[in-house]
Amino acid sequence: MKTTLNFQDADAFYESLLDAHQGLSREQSELLNARLILLMANQLGNTQLLRECIAAARPGGPETSVVLHA
Repeated sequence: MKTTLNFQDADAFYESLLDAHQGLSREQSELLNARLILLMANQLGNTQLLRECIAAARPGGPETSVVLHA
C-alpha cells in the first residue's frame, strides 16, 4: 500500500470531489461516496490491498504519511 502522496494534482482532485457533492442531499452525497469507493476499488482490483486501505482508514488504524484534509 502506498502511504506517500501519489496524486498528480491532489488539489484538483479534491476540488472535483467537492464539486460533485454540490447541491446533493446528505443521502445523495453518501450514495455518491459509496459509488465512488466501489468504482475506485474496482480500478485497484486487489482485495488484499483494499483490506489494507480499509484498515488504514479506520480510526486508530496504522499511521500513514498521506495527509488527508477535510
